[in-house]
Amino acid sequence: MDVIEEFEAQRPRLTALAARVLADRAEAEDVVQQAWLRLDRTATVVDDLPAWLTTVTTRLCLDRLKARTPVPVEEVELPGTAPDPAEDVVLADTVGVALQVVLDRLPPRERVAFVLHDSFGFAFDTVAAVLGTTPAAARKLASRARARIAQPAPEDRLADEEVVDAFMAAARGGDLARLLELLAPGAGVTADAAALQAGTPERIEGREAVAAFFDGSAHAALPVLVGDRPGYAWYHRGEAKVVFDFTVVGGQVAGIVFRAGADVLAGVQRRSVTSAAPPSSEGQDTTTTEEHR
Repeated sequence: MDVIEEFEAQRPRLTALAARVLADRAEAEDVVQQAWLRLDRTATVVDDLPAWLTTVTTRLCLDRLKARTPVPVEEVELPGTAPDPAEDVVLADTVGVALQVVLDRLPPRERVAFVLHDSFGFAFDTVAAVLGTTPAAARKLASRARARIAQPAPEDRLADEEVVDAFMAAARGGDLARLLELLAPGAGVTADAAALQAGTPERIEGREAVAAFFDGSAHAALPVLVGDRPGYAWYHRGEAKVVFDFTVVGGQVAGIVFRAGADVLAGVQRRSVTSAAPPSSEGQDTTTTEEHR
């Protein structure tokens, strides 16, 4: 396979990566084309082309984010290669509206660290290599991003808790209609690398598919806080094993990420179920879970 063929084989993955970071498909395609131009002009021998292209594409995305956002950031030289995360996770083709909203709050380097690690489960050494920093610094960038995202107003946080608890009550009760009502049209489920090893699905796309997956399930999940966000966690012998990390937008569940990384599980805290949740269209109370067990 020559260089052109190998690049074209990588193009869909690179475009998906850029689209997730930039939240703009057209801009992502432009960035990938720029990556090809850099490859075409390079005089050095590239030993690991997928890793090289991953690094170049992500760095080009970072440059675009810097141009958008008036936040002072240090310049970092582009590393020659980086570990290729393609084998760790399958990237989505587009970014959901909910993720676009939260990503727009982040400075560029935090945004890249958050997307690569929290959205897709890339190891921090991979994130560090792409950003040209240390794993400890990459971890700190992702942590800062998480803190910025988890700052809803108290009244918004309570509303999110109500939606999450109503969703889980509907799941346990096998109330498919209610699940569909609580899910946003473009809702989807993803998982980090650790959760995949624990046996969770890699990806579920679309409101109907997500509702069907949760319908009548999740009886062993307990209400928790994931940082400051309301979520649920599957417990085994008293220990949280997989976290259900919800994104709620406009009173609906826009996305769920299964997380099982040690750093995530270490920060999980139990919480009480909200005393009230948004009523269904039929006016039924969906917050009481015991009657559905």
